[in-house]
Amino acid sequence: MTPQIRGAQLARILGHWHALPGRRRSPDYSALADAVRGLLADGRLALGVRLPAERELAETLGISRTTVSAAYRQLRDTGHARSRRGSGTWTALPAGHKMANFGLWTPADDLDVIDLGCAALAAPPQLVHAARDAAEDLPRHLTGAGYHPTGIGELRDAIAALYTARGLPTSAEQIMVTNGTQHALDLVIRLVLPPGGPALVESPTYPNALAALTARRARIITHGVSPDDPGWDDELLLATLRQTRPRLAYLIPEFHNPTGRLMPTALRERLAATAAQTGTDLVVDESFVELALDDTTMPPPVALFDRSSRVVSIGGMSKPYWGGLRIGWVRASAPQVQRLAAARVGVDMASPVLEQLVAVRLLAEAETIVGERRAQLAEQRDVLVGELARLLPQWRVVAPSGGVSLWAELDGPISSALSRAAEAIGVRLAPGPRFGLDGTLERFLRLPFTLPAAELVEAVGRIASVRYDLDRGNRMRWPEPAVIA
Repeated sequence: MTPQIRGAQLARILGHWHALPGRRRSPDYSALADAVRGLLADGRLALGVRLPAERELAETLGISRTTVSAAYRQLRDTGHARSRRGSGTWTALPAGHKMANFGLWTPADDLDVIDLGCAALAAPPQLVHAARDAAEDLPRHLTGAGYHPTGIGELRDAIAALYTARGLPTSAEQIMVTNGTQHALDLVIRLVLPPGGPALVESPTYPNALAALTARRARIITHGVSPDDPGWDDELLLATLRQTRPRLAYLIPEFHNPTGRLMPTALRERLAATAAQTGTDLVVDESFVELALDDTTMPPPVALFDRSSRVVSIGGMSKPYWGGLRIGWVRASAPQVQRLAAARVGVDMASPVLEQLVAVRLLAEAETIVGERRAQLAEQRDVLVGELARLLPQWRVVAPSGGVSLWAELDGPISSALSRAAEAIGVRLAPGPRFGLDGTLERFLRLPFTLPAAELVEAVGRIASVRYDLDRGNRMRWPEPAVIA
């Protein structure tokens, strides 16, 4: 079913769309069309959505139907809408706009580059000792074949304890260890989403999730997430679920990547109930759940409200510990875990035992390690926010209460151009279109605060100088960007 947005929903996200008074005031129909185009460019209004009927929108906005008709006509003329007589009007993008390139992002080992494309911390000092202890413990595992499709028992116990401590009783039988969170997502997609099936994601969202869904030839439906609290439009998200009935929905409720928003408890409960009604499997990515800053009170896990085994939680060690430790996990019902393990045997058999032993030891020191990470990230976040306010005050940044990155709204649709220019002066960036579909999100840029404060200060200084050069209109031939993460 084609998703549809009602008049009241569109009015809510349009906000103050009216043309400004003054000598250069544009007609209301043009201002309305411009506002809709802005929503499309920012990813807050998805593509392929059926717009409200002209009469409905006119009544909701308190304007004439003629104004709405003229706005829709202008959107069609610019390629931002498509209409069929008697069927309605759908959002679109002009011909020539293509899906943004995304895929595995791996930064090059260039020591002269300040890499703001990768939102991950360096390894904690405790990792070396954990690895040594794990190596000493390895001999007791060498008498067997070493294949554990669901993971070694002690690590599954440790991960289950993490969920239980968050108020969600969990047993080891509900846990499967994977080779990172991305691997967990890929296995779940293989199990629950048929090729070409409908899948709902947020916009913006994690690029490698889009890559995994595209590899499955999924029909992707999007729901816009705002940089402002609360981020999600409850009614619009739930209505999209009911209208489209996707087979799978991939969501990041804890310090959403890249906006940093935290989903409220009430929406979590309604989301789980609606997914049960629509037959949708919710894949909840909890990669950042341990990285709450500013003494933020965390809402309960989405899975706590699951009454029909529709919520599958995925997480891993990459963000709070180290990306080089390829340990992730799936939390689901015990039967789902067994089905995932059976599907996994045809992919990679099992995760390395030695790395699992390292993970066990790191999790035993979680209070110390994660506490230090939170303090480090809070300090670096504040430095980055301060430098942006000082050197790029025209950018709009909402400081997140957790996670590892800012989602900056730029002063124009320049994200890709700015990223290419920054690459030439030794700063690698992740432009907004990487986090969406079809070339949208050009007004946004993800800026992680995972690097040391001095490097963040230097990076913002370089970015500001490049932004000034773009204003001067220099015609430079930018090199093709490297693949980043």
